[in-house]
Order: sequence, then C-alpha cells, then structure tokens
Amino acid sequence: MKIYVGNLSYSVNDTNLREVFEEFGEVLSARVIIDKITGKARGFGFVEMADDADANRAIEALNGKQFSGRALVVNEARPREEGAPRSQGPRGPRPMRRF
Repeated sequence: MKIYVGNLSYSVNDTNLREVFEEFGEVLSARVIIDKITGKARGFGFVEMADDADANRAIEALNGKQFSGRALVVNEARPREEGAPRSQGPRGPRPMRRF
C-alpha cells in the first residue's frame, strides 16, 4: 500500500521517513519529495509498505503524531489522475510556442 505523509519538517529525509514506518512493518520505499528548482524538501512524501495491515496500523498510529516538531498528516495515497496536467503556473497553462 502506498501512503501519503504530509506536513513533514523540511529537515526530514528519506532515511528518517523510512525509520519511522519500519516500526510497523516492511517498508518497500520511502521518499521525501524534493523541489526540482530549489533542491529543498517540499514538506510531503510517500511510503510504500509490503503489507496492507501493517500500512493501516502505521496510518492509525502516525496520523496527527508529532515528528520533528510537526503533526503528521498520514493517509492512503490517492492514485494520480491520468491525463491531468501535473502543474500549471499562476496564470494557467503555458501556450504553445510557434516558430
């Protein structure tokens, strides 16, 4: 099961995130999302756990729990919507360039 972890401190890295979830079972992956431009953490990440029961226990135990000075937001990750643009600027999508 893939788990969304929000409200992370900007000092948290992949290893820290993995260690927190390993208390509940086998962690397949743990990733803090990094901003491509600044190279700094964006304050959220994803953890993938091998067993759904372990993942549900982790969600129950960690949602709202203090970690690195912040109350975590932990829930099952929603699947990414297909075909939707990943991001748009403040003025909407950029127009195509014509040559």
